[in-house]
Amino acid sequence: NAQLFGLLSDLLQQVESLTNQEEVELRAKIETLGLEVRKLPSKSAQHLNEMEIAKELDKLSAKLDDVDELISSTMAEDPQVRTLLSTTADVWMPVITATSDERRNFTSVAGENCLDVKGKGSQKQ
Repeated sequence: NAQLFGLLSDLLQQVESLTNQEEVELRAKIETLGLEVRKLPSKSAQHLNEMEIAKELDKLSAKLDDVDELISSTMAEDPQVRTLLSTTADVWMPVITATSDERRNFTSVAGENCLDVKGKGSQKQ
């Protein structure tokens, strides 16, 4: 999750530098969503019944819909954003659509790749 939100933040920063416009609202929504995703449930949340779980899922779904709408409208308004997101979709799309188990695998694979790259770099010296 941290990688995804880091990527989104980096993409937003690139868009801002290309357009010379600060996207305050989009940045705030990305940061808020990132905090929501990383939040640990409280002890009382562990004993939610099905109705409460459904309500919480509806709230999260609404937040994701808001972010989706914001991204879609920004893509429609700015061809550079559309191009940037399209060319990097192979990086961020699998993370967004992955299950929690798949995300954990992404994290471990990414960590291993990082070590492989560092190891190869030190062998060349």
